[in-house]
Amino acid sequence: MVRFSHIAGDRMLDLVNTVAWRLGGPERIESLKTFSDVVEWCVESDLISTDEAAALLARADGDGARAEREREQVIEARERAYGTLVGNDPEAAAGLASMYRAAIAAADLVHTGDRWQWQDRDIDLSLPRDRIVRGLLALTQGEGLDRLHQCEDAKCGWVYLDTSPRRNRRWCSTKDCGDRNRARAYYARQKAMSDHA
Repeated sequence: MVRFSHIAGDRMLDLVNTVAWRLGGPERIESLKTFSDVVEWCVESDLISTDEAAALLARADGDGARAEREREQVIEARERAYGTLVGNDPEAAAGLASMYRAAIAAADLVHTGDRWQWQDRDIDLSLPRDRIVRGLLALTQGEGLDRLHQCEDAKCGWVYLDTSPRRNRRWCSTKDCGDRNRARAYYARQKAMSDHA
């Protein structure tokens, strides 16, 4: 069963969307509440294997305090990516770059198949964070960021790559934010008409 949303067009943007109602103040809901939530998101997003997940959860059982610190650092990386991509915040970008330097220090660059990629030296509690940070930094340097758009709902705040032919997608989901905002606009028009009647 899929627990997390995967509507952004890039798995690392899906990570940015692991907070619901980002712009909603007290309505904001965190989806990554535990280290196991982080691991589950990584499995769903093909960042870690089920075997690696099992090993990580076993280690987390033995060191809950460190697992919680890792979860907090994943949230920090996510927020720095959001600040970089949506806010064009140089400080957030510098923080993400610093996290990236630590993430590549834990891995080797190896040739697999027809390309070079990072390979972690061992399965440590920092593994999810390291892979996430490397993915987030790759996202900031990738193609297609000119299509990055934030949902136009006042409270949602989710981001996605607008791949529509006319680049006119307004909502993260037409069935969710789109329907709600169209209904809100319709009722506002109806109310305005009845007020003028």
